[in-house]
Order: sequence, then C-alpha cells, then structure tokens
Amino acid sequence: MTALPRELLVVEGARQIRDGDLVIVGTGLPLLAATLAQKTHAPGAKLVIESGVMFPQVVPTPVSVVDPRLMRGASRHGSLFEALGGLVQRGLVRTGFLGGAEVDQFANINSTTIAGKRLPGSGGANDIASHCSQVVILTDHEKRRFPARCSYVTSPGFLGGPGERAKAGLGPLRVKVVTDLCVMEAEDCALTVTALMPGATAQAVLENTGFTPAFADPLGTVLPPDPEELRLLREEIDPACVYFPERISR
Repeated sequence: MTALPRELLVVEGARQIRDGDLVIVGTGLPLLAATLAQKTHAPGAKLVIESGVMFPQVVPTPVSVVDPRLMRGASRHGSLFEALGGLVQRGLVRTGFLGGAEVDQFANINSTTIAGKRLPGSGGANDIASHCSQVVILTDHEKRRFPARCSYVTSPGFLGGPGERAKAGLGPLRVKVVTDLCVMEAEDCALTVTALMPGATAQAVLENTGFTPAFADPLGTVLPPDPEELRLLREEIDPACVYFPERISR
C-alpha cells in the first residue's frame, strides 16, 4: 500500500509517543496519531483531551473535543480546568500535540489572527506550549504556514530566539514539527530539518518555507509506514475518511 502525504504525517506523529506517556491531544490529525500509537507501539499511552476527558478508549471517528465517541471508556469526564490546570500546568503531561495557521522559524505558533481575520484562537494551545516538555506540531507544509516570524504569537516556542524562553519564565522545550514534506526539530534554537518524508526533496522544503532552515548533516529519511499501520489508520481509526477525504478519490 502506498501512503498518502498526510498519512505519512500522522504515522510519523504517532512515533513521537512513547509507551506510558501522558499525552494531551485535540481532535483532528493529532488524535489520529495518538490513537495509532496506542494501537501499535504505545498501548500504555494515556490520552488527555483538553475538554477534560481522561484516558478514553476512542472509537471512530470524533470530530470535536466534546464528541461522545471521544469519551468511551474514559476514567473521568472532567473539565478544561482539570486537564489544563490539574495536569498540564503542573508539568505532569510530557507531550502535547498542536496545530496552527502559522509556525515560524523559532517554533512559535499563531492560531489567533492573520491579516485581520480572526482564527479559532488558543484554546489550550498556549498552556500546552508553555508547560509541556515536548510539543509535536502536525501541519501541511505550505509557504504561507511557515513565515520567518508569526504575525501573532498564540503559543510560545522559543519566542525571539535562544534564551528568550527562559527569560519569559518558561521551562525547557523540545519541538518537533512533522509535515507532509519533512521533520523539523529545535531545542532553544531555530528549526532544523532533520529528516525528509519518503519522496520529498530538500528543494521542495525550501520552496515551501518562508524562511531558510538549516539542514542536518547527515539528513535522515522518515521510515515509510508498514502495511499494518496503514490498515489501522484506514480501516479502524478513520474508516469513513473523515480526516482523509483525499482517499475517497483514489
């Protein structure tokens, strides 16, 4: 089976979760990634939903953080205050998954406003970026999504550059940005391309990025999904193509 570009993105996102991790996710591609991790290499991973759902056994395919399909088998149906205040802000959640309209060279995220147009805003994204020790950003790779500087910072990465996060009173952070073209990583510095997706090129990354990222040497290549990962994604996690409508036309 040949993986679609966004399927590559989800599978690589799932690989960032370790068995036993406490992970906070929202709906969309991050939820698919977290559910895939649970069904493969990280059965002991515990999911927290920012609406307050704790440790659910997700059934296909939730479309919002209050979808009942997201609540099956949960240990607790709590509140936003419990998820963000009781867990994330206390530093108990290692990994947070985020998206955003813009991600800049220092891994800051804008999900609030672009060119005067109001976007959904932060939700729990600022809390997650401020208090988790690892943030995984899943997004399509388009030039407009990767400016040199975000026009508005909703969620802090490394703010203006090295040392700025500590000056703002925020703890250390490891960032991975997973796109349909590459993986970029940073720890208190600008994003560096560390691996290319199968079939992608460095030139394609440069052409679709609004800044000039550094490239690791050696530059890795993301392992393609195995057939079982794709089967789970297509048949059990998103069988109705809610998040992958491009599969319908194949």
